Amino acid sequence: MAERSLRGTNLSSVSHESDEGVTLSERRLTRYQCPEGHISELPFSVEADIPGLWECRCGAEAKLVDGPEPERKPVKHVRTHWDMLLERRSIPELEELLEERLTLLRESRGVKPRRKRTA
Repeated sequence: MAERSLRGTNLSSVSHESDEGVTLSERRLTRYQCPEGHISELPFSVEADIPGLWECRCGAEAKLVDGPEPERKPVKHVRTHWDMLLERRSIPELEELLEERLTLLRESRGVKPRRKRTA
């Protein structure tokens, strides 16, 4: 049985397939240009939907050369934690909560509570 084992071969990382009988799909070369002037040429299948925008190597958005103007999706306003907090509470409520928490913290440290300022 030892004669038939595949000792010394790493079956997990080595492919034993060949390119025989494989037909590649027809391709076309597409060109993208970014605002910095970089040109990227990418091969796509003739059956593929070509994207109007591509990320350039410099990080900018490159547009398809001689292609239709890409449609822009509306950008949502990013809500911060503060925005969401203000949707639930008003500024006076937040000041009151802050004062309560500071009082509890000071009492746990043994500091005398401050008197409330009057404006």
